[in-house]
Amino acid sequence: MSPEFNLIQQYFTRPTRHTNLGVGDDAALISLSAGMELAISADMLVAGTHFFADCDAEQLGWKSLAVNISDMAAMGANAKWATLAIALPDINHPWLAAFSQGFFACADAFNVDLIGGDTTRGPLTISVQMMGEVPAGLAIKRSGAKIGDDIWVSGQLGGAAIGLAHLQKKLQLESDVLQTSLAALHSPTPRAALGVALRSVATSCIDISDGLLADLGHILKASNVGATLNLADIPCHDFLRNRINETEFQQYVLAGGEDYELCFTAPSHTRHAVLDIAQRLNLSVTRIGNTSNNIDLRALDNAQLPITLSHKGFDHFAN
Repeated sequence: MSPEFNLIQQYFTRPTRHTNLGVGDDAALISLSAGMELAISADMLVAGTHFFADCDAEQLGWKSLAVNISDMAAMGANAKWATLAIALPDINHPWLAAFSQGFFACADAFNVDLIGGDTTRGPLTISVQMMGEVPAGLAIKRSGAKIGDDIWVSGQLGGAAIGLAHLQKKLQLESDVLQTSLAALHSPTPRAALGVALRSVATSCIDISDGLLADLGHILKASNVGATLNLADIPCHDFLRNRINETEFQQYVLAGGEDYELCFTAPSHTRHAVLDIAQRLNLSVTRIGNTSNNIDLRALDNAQLPITLSHKGFDHFAN
């Protein structure tokens, strides 16, 4: 057996739960449940762009799958199948053991089967394709927001961004803040159960990967609506609220990215339903503004005065 197939057999072949034929053939075979549509997404993580080349391999394994499960959550889909294509500078067995351990820990936590993929030599690059099921007609799209909808976010924003800033020596974080921020950066928790529960109430949804402003902007553009945000209502760590200035708040909370929380819209009459879902899931959700018939995105400070938004979000092709 070739080194490539030995690698696949040793590190990436596991029993599957809801797959007819998985790793080992030219293609996998899956069957959709009755009345379901197939949701598909793909994501690429490149060393030096999305993660440090010397980062913890087990955490990277978790994150490489988690960010794709987050895409399924944003559509209201149950993540079920993944493929993994990985380019490696060389065969490093301790690294592969740790990476696969983190990857399959995430797969087990969210009931996902790895059903195929590819390996090759090259700069460290991890590409995951994710597939899931959603009842026909019930997928939550970016284009469904209506004028007057509430805008919500799950969890807290900005933690991953300040963790990255600490590693880049742009911020100095105390140990308690550092621990939670690095966990947010390296081991995000996709809001899978929330996404499924929101099928009944959300009019649109997106996961926050490139920053709140950038990702909410995708909803606004697709739905042809504007929005007003109340900055005082945006949930974040106390460090971000109390110890940085307005410019840094925008940079880390509004545009930092890597949060993998859900931003969604819902009619105002569903507020109790949204809060009931959050309570049932033991997850915080916060109403941070509303959609409007404006053509832009406005933000209000604590005195309800407009502020200038200078940071938009991460752009893969920005200089």
